[in-house]
Amino acid sequence: MIYSLKTYSKRLLADTITPVSVYLRLRDRFPNSLLLESSDYHANDNSFSYVCCNPIASIKVQHQEIIQEFPDGKKIVRQINDTTDVVEVLDAFAKAFSTHKTDLKFINNGLFGYMSYDAVQFFEDISISKKEGDLDVPEMYYAVYQNIIAINHFTNEAHIFCHTTTDENNIADIEQLLKSKNFAEYNFNRKNDLESNISDEDYKALVDTCKKHCQRGDVFQIVPSKRFSQEFTGDEFNVYRALRSVNPSPYLFYFDYGSYKIFGSSPEAQIIVQDRKAEIHPIAGTFKRTGNDEQDALLAKQLALDKKENAEHVMLVDLARNDLSRNGRDVTVETYREVQFFSHVIHLVSKVTGLLHPESKTLQVVADTFPAGTLSGAPKHKAMQLLEKYENTNRTFYGGAIGFMDFNGNFNHAIIIRSFLSKNHTLHWQAGAGVVSESDPEKELQEVYNKLGALNKALDIAENI
Repeated sequence: MIYSLKTYSKRLLADTITPVSVYLRLRDRFPNSLLLESSDYHANDNSFSYVCCNPIASIKVQHQEIIQEFPDGKKIVRQINDTTDVVEVLDAFAKAFSTHKTDLKFINNGLFGYMSYDAVQFFEDISISKKEGDLDVPEMYYAVYQNIIAINHFTNEAHIFCHTTTDENNIADIEQLLKSKNFAEYNFNRKNDLESNISDEDYKALVDTCKKHCQRGDVFQIVPSKRFSQEFTGDEFNVYRALRSVNPSPYLFYFDYGSYKIFGSSPEAQIIVQDRKAEIHPIAGTFKRTGNDEQDALLAKQLALDKKENAEHVMLVDLARNDLSRNGRDVTVETYREVQFFSHVIHLVSKVTGLLHPESKTLQVVADTFPAGTLSGAPKHKAMQLLEKYENTNRTFYGGAIGFMDFNGNFNHAIIIRSFLSKNHTLHWQAGAGVVSESDPEKELQEVYNKLGALNKALDIAENI
């Protein structure tokens, strides 16, 4: 059955509202709302932010079940077995919706959600066991939302959309909420001590173990990670507000699923598919910023010449090329080893593109390039097997992908890094380091802390908002 969604819309002047204030106005009235932003407003295709609320359909993969819910109340529960093609089920779910096409150059309908790192078990021959400390969130969750508010930062306009199978719409209600001067705000406070799944000394020992696998030729590179956990009281949205301030990034997101939330400020796309062109932006090679522009400029030159960091980057560019070649042609490295500055680190970044074959499905391309090599290693399959063997807790959200896909095969997801998962009044965050045969365990440990610098600073700031 195809659910044909009628689209109602209204345009407003948005010079007095921000994505954050819109979200705060809507979240109490509409639980399970989400916010997607980009700090890259100078780029024309990134000049929009989105607030979505009122989910009317969803697909969830958890506990070896696929649960689909539709606008008419229909619910399908399917057990996953050896013959289940989860990618095909997700693709069919996306194609179960249709809407009239518009000439709008921004998102007005589609599926918003995520796939966790652990979802790789449905894409590849990789076994993911449940370990102690597993956060028990769905491996995949996507929803179609009745209401989307798209804010254009170039023109200071907001577009309110309502997607429904009936002749009724709630745009007037949304507009009234946006005009409200009042919205609830709460404090955030940390509680008890910071915890980690692995001590610093044990992490360095894990790096040594990974180095041996590199030296034996089992892998060229592998990315072991370290998780931190912090109990808290109050409103973790304050942490997101602080994080978007201290670490502005191309992907800023806050997804509220009721019993858990995923939010962060990711610098890196998992994969982008637009009009049958796919692109991956490998980020590998990391130096810590000093806060001094002249010193950072010197560090950038050192990073560009560093043999270890460049070797790591070249491997991941090659991996991206190979991944795209599985379903595409004319694979090209459009940008190579470009030095980019972020709030706390300097990265080497490339851009690899390819044109999809006519028969290639977007979600199969996503599956074949998942997870990002920058989060696993190379060769990817063996690296993931070793991570499953040596890491003492499930990655769940960390290293997954979060974002948007439309009903027609366009796809834009960020890698879930520089991000938090909140559940049961505890925040969890994680980072890894790319280990090669010449790695220094102390430096790899420091890289983990460098990558998490913005998140730790955000926690400090959040307590004083």
